[in-house]
Amino acid sequence: MSDVQATPSSSDITTETLDNPVEKNEEFAEPDTKKRKISSKSLDDKKYKLEDRLGGILCCAVCLDLPRAAVYQCSNGHLMCVGCFTHVLADARLRDEMATCPSCRVEISKTLATRNLAVENAVSELPLDCHFCNKPFPRNSLERHEQECEERISGCKYNRIGCPWRGPVHERSEHENECVHPNRTGAEVMETLKVLDQEMLEERKPYDSIFDLLGYDKIAFNDIQLKPYRTDEFVHRLFYESSRFSSFQHQWVVKARINNSQKDPTQSSERDMTYQLILKSKSSTPLNLSYIALRGSVGDIKVKPRIYECDFTEQNNESPYVPLPLPDTTECNRLLAAKTINFRLIMFLS
Repeated sequence: MSDVQATPSSSDITTETLDNPVEKNEEFAEPDTKKRKISSKSLDDKKYKLEDRLGGILCCAVCLDLPRAAVYQCSNGHLMCVGCFTHVLADARLRDEMATCPSCRVEISKTLATRNLAVENAVSELPLDCHFCNKPFPRNSLERHEQECEERISGCKYNRIGCPWRGPVHERSEHENECVHPNRTGAEVMETLKVLDQEMLEERKPYDSIFDLLGYDKIAFNDIQLKPYRTDEFVHRLFYESSRFSSFQHQWVVKARINNSQKDPTQSSERDMTYQLILKSKSSTPLNLSYIALRGSVGDIKVKPRIYECDFTEQNNESPYVPLPLPDTTECNRLLAAKTINFRLIMFLS
């Protein structure tokens, strides 16, 4: 008799499978190495398809993108990134309406909505392409990689004397060895340094002005809280106003408005805030005042220092509206989403 056993037919296999599936799986199981070779590609495809599906599930309900920071959810579990969440609250403030979830229209607010830490952690593990080398990395490690990526953009070390070269960091050494700017004449370098000095002087102006103002005899510090209110016009416009406060033996009020009193700020994606200082008491002598808005001990407003001046008289008791120097639209939306706006106002009387 031959030692070779007959190969079971397809009908026999089907019968065995139905009668005893466990025994069939063990009998006809392929070696692990062979299974890995055959199924590795399909498993990779499934993995990326799963990531795509998770991206669609965990994305923000407003911008339809994966959140990069905090994630908020309504009482029904719909997700919003922190930027869209504050934008929805800001739009509701501008329209004088109740803020609602864009998916289910349930009421949302900073107290009714909650952060979803599980989603934040899950999103941080999903891949995102590096801006420089286009290779995928987990989001929680992407920032560290981009700081060390060999394809990140760098400038020549001789840029201060006029070299305009910019390129991948791994090509920087080769360029600097061949750069012609170190061999330029002193006169040519001086022209570049003049431009740099002028830019530095412009950056220093606000700080030099502050140091000069700190030498004044009369300086007042006031923590201002702006609260929203609406006009009684046909189109109700949103304004902010502070309570009265005392400085230099006079009464003052700060008033603010959105997008320089644009008719409908909700139609604009760019938003800013301007404010004015109003003298509420009468003054027999002109008041030459300088003032600056800064982040105070209450609140966390982000402003860049900018000094304004105004001469207050009996005929002119209001300063012109000037920009509250916020860094971007996102910060303006964040302030609109809050119930009050807090900052410190420093006033200098010459």
